[in-house]
This record gives sequence, C-alpha cells and structure tokens, in this order.
Amino acid sequence: MDLTRTKYKNANKSMIMEELFKSPLTKIRQKNSDLNHAEFIEGKEVLKSYPRRLVFELTNRCNFNCIMCGRGDASLQSNDMPMSIIRQFEPCFKYVEEITLHGWGESTIYSRFFDILEFLDRYPMLRKYFVTNGSTLLKISKAIFDYHVDVFAVSLDGATSATNDSIRKGGNFYREISSLRRIIAEKEKRNLDYPHINFIFTAIRSNIHELPEMVNLAWNLGLPEIKVVYLTVFKEELLHETLLNQQELVRRSFGEARERAEKFNIKLKLPEIQGSGEAGLSRHKPCFFPWRDIYVGSDGYLRPCQASSHKLVHVSDFNSFEDLWNCTELQGLRRAVNNEHLMPSQCYNCYHSTCANWDLKHGFLQIVNE
Repeated sequence: MDLTRTKYKNANKSMIMEELFKSPLTKIRQKNSDLNHAEFIEGKEVLKSYPRRLVFELTNRCNFNCIMCGRGDASLQSNDMPMSIIRQFEPCFKYVEEITLHGWGESTIYSRFFDILEFLDRYPMLRKYFVTNGSTLLKISKAIFDYHVDVFAVSLDGATSATNDSIRKGGNFYREISSLRRIIAEKEKRNLDYPHINFIFTAIRSNIHELPEMVNLAWNLGLPEIKVVYLTVFKEELLHETLLNQQELVRRSFGEARERAEKFNIKLKLPEIQGSGEAGLSRHKPCFFPWRDIYVGSDGYLRPCQASSHKLVHVSDFNSFEDLWNCTELQGLRRAVNNEHLMPSQCYNCYHSTCANWDLKHGFLQIVNE
C-alpha cells in the first residue's frame, strides 16, 4: 500500500503534512513551502524545492537519565556536532523556514550553543527552535532574548515535583518552573512576542492522571500550549507504564484536560486515542519528513527522523547541498517510506509521535517488532 497515493491523495495538505510554527514567511520561503507541499503530495523523488526545516542534533549527550528514554538502549557513542557541519547548510537558509536544535541529547549543554544561536540570528525571519529539559534555562536566558529565539519547548512529565522528578531523573521540578517564571517575566517586562514557550508531556500510566493539572500549571505560568506524546517502551521493566490498551484511562484524562484547556484558552495537542485513528491498518500515517525536513545527527550522518537510528549518508561526502538533498539515498527513502512493501524496518515499525499509527501496538512497544 502506498500511503500518499491512496485515500490521502486528495486530502487537505494540512491533514497530512504537520505544519511548522506559524509566522510570516518571506516571498522566497512561501514559494518554496508551496512547492515542497506539492512535491510531497505528488510523491516526487527528485525535488526542486528545498527543505522547509533543518534539524540539527547538536549533541547526543544528556545531563538527565529519564526512565523512558531509549538512549541507554541505543548503544550511542557520545558525539558533539562540529559547527562546520551547520555552516555547510548556509546556502539554503534563505529557503528554509526553521532551524530546530533537537535530538537524542540535551542541545543546551552543547559547548557552542550560544555561538550557534548568534550565527543563526544573522538570518532575518529564520525561526530558531529548540527542545530542552529545562535544567539550563537560567544559564541561557540572556541568549534567548539576545539572539531572538522564536520557540522553545520544555519537557515536563508531571504537575508535581514527586511525579516529574521520579520520571525525569536529574530533573528538578521547582528549578525548571522557577526558571520559566523568570524568563516569562522578562518577556513581559520587555513587551516581546517571543519566545513562544510550550510544555511537552510524555504520558505514561503513573503520570497521566496529572495531565489536567498540567493544564492548570501552564495557565498559571502563562504558557499557551501543551503537547502530549505517548510513552514508547524500549525495555521490559517499563511495560507496566505503557498506555497500550488503556483507552478508558486515556479517554478520561484527555477529556478532563481538554475541558480545562478550553476554559483557559490553552492549545492542547493530544495524540489519537487507540482505536480511533484514521490510518486503519497502515503501518504508519503518511510520512512527510524526507520532503519537508533534513535531520542531521551529531555524528554528521543524515537520518530519516529522530525516531530512526538508520544512517543514510554523511554530509561531508557531498560538495553541494543540492547534491546531498537529492542523493540516491534520500531519493530511495522518498520512494520507500510510504510504501509498505518497500519501507525500511524502522519505518515499518514507526513510533514517531507525529506519524505513528496509534491503533497498532508497535507505536507503544518497541521491545519486539511485529
């Protein structure tokens, strides 16, 4: 089954390709965005458009040891991305809408994090986005404003210290909340519309009951958005935390959280409840990443997305961005990723929060692939 050429072929594009953060685009970026959309829908393998987002995993090191993280099971060799790799992508910055600093590690502990922000800030209207565990927010708060960070997300997995800190080993609920309050106060003092800040909440059996209180916490802080993702289990000792086949518990917690979010005018992004998705028996929803994004690991290898460890090519093997963007490996991924007869095994068992089919168990469990 080819997912982009069946029932999704004539669907609204926004239903298929997850939109990036909303902000005005230059004429060049808007034209590129429109072409990129069209080439995805048409299933083009050689693209005339440029990617809309570049994702750089600055480091795969982390100062936390969260119970649900798959880093420990991936046998990672510690890497920090040379800044020269990011500079290689400079020729396409006028087309790209967003630079995301995110991956297996904590981007803000990267030794040249400030240099990266300063470098990217030279390009007007190029959005800067990162995801953080919140531990370094006070240290980087000045840089957030000096270098005009547009968006950042803070991972928090409980509305109380007891819950969050038991899941996010190394985290400190009170420290993270205190840091957020100071940044939000500074934003208000300066009368700025940036940065946009949101929570990311990983829902598991032992914390999902606190999701409604997470909405209260966001409202109390003045945060406009919470994104919820499901736990994917990589090791047997976490099987008791999976939300697989826990639809009633999920429905109850999501329902109460949704009511509060509507009351407080907070955007609540919830994953589908198992059994209610639109993907049917498809192995995953239509994947747009090989068209919209380039994901560069901290070792310089392109990967299909953050959820895949498969290494495609190394950026140093190409003399130009155009050659890299339409290399044989990326063309092959575009040909295969939405075709169930051709897709790589990690795509066949997709657990990416955006593309996974939550009606099937491999999104929740990666211990034994089907």
